[in-house]
Amino acid sequence: MQAIASRFRLQGTVVSIEPYGSGHINLTYLVCTDAPHRYILQRVNRHIFRNVPALMENIFAVTTHLARKDPDPRHVLTLVLTAEGAPYVMDAEGEYWRVYEFINGGICLNRAETADEFYQSAVAFGHFQTQLADFPAHTLHETIARFHDTPARFTALHAAVDADAAGRRGDVAAELAFALAREAEAGALMALLRAGELPLRVTHNDTKLNNVILDENDRTPLCVIDLDTVMPGLVAHDFGDSIRFGATTAAEDEADLSKVHFSLPLYQTYVRGFLGACGERLTPKERETLPLGAKLITLENGVRFLTDYLDGDHYYPVHRPEHNLHRCRTQFKLVSDMEASWAAMNAAIPR
Repeated sequence: MQAIASRFRLQGTVVSIEPYGSGHINLTYLVCTDAPHRYILQRVNRHIFRNVPALMENIFAVTTHLARKDPDPRHVLTLVLTAEGAPYVMDAEGEYWRVYEFINGGICLNRAETADEFYQSAVAFGHFQTQLADFPAHTLHETIARFHDTPARFTALHAAVDADAAGRRGDVAAELAFALAREAEAGALMALLRAGELPLRVTHNDTKLNNVILDENDRTPLCVIDLDTVMPGLVAHDFGDSIRFGATTAAEDEADLSKVHFSLPLYQTYVRGFLGACGERLTPKERETLPLGAKLITLENGVRFLTDYLDGDHYYPVHRPEHNLHRCRTQFKLVSDMEASWAAMNAAIPR
């Protein structure tokens, strides 16, 4: 590890390298030097991200753009370059490593403890959109192909049903009926993009609260992190993923559906924060389709969990036999609740 760290332009001599955080995708370490100075060292998971150089090109381009908009080092991830001026290194085993400046005085929360913390995450992701509104999104690499292509997720579901690899098809008749009843709507956002009615934007694609660093004192947003899935996409997808994860009364894998409800007040809170930060940069059609983004992303994730359950749980880590099925059911419950609140969801979006 010392040998890897020494390939980057660090201030001072490394005195410690310790595991850091609770992420499951990349290996993350806190590096301390005698300057004193702190850094985040990460090994990027090349099995999930098959084109790490393209991923790092995206991150370097986006963070450079953000730094031009706001030079405060606590407000943007700052890549530390190698001695040769590159944003990453590859070791002898073919693993890719990068280093970020450590952001001092911040915290990450896995779930909002107050409605205001959820609001602040909306401000952060809205501000992210505003800062990147003039970035040429088409120049970014699509590092995970068809990531939010909801019709493609249904195609995969049909294949999983036909294969029935784990012999579980007979156990999910209700879930399949729910999904297939909504398949016709699945491509609505993609159709609007193809028709030129929605613009291509720089999207984060993992807009959960724990990807925002909040100030540890006043809980206002400092920086959006985890840019591995930054790609060209639709604002409605980023908005929707935040709602799917945050405007709910229960965890994503809650087995007791009586505890799972879509929270209209939390949705309205997020709308205020998000559009307060970026509403003027969005087109009328983008604003109009935000509720649809929430519904379709939630449906898409339910379909993905159901597909993995039928395939035998190969993609998502599971801790019990029906873990993916429970995840699927929570998403479908939220979709059902959204449909019941559809008029109010749309009314919350300023026209």
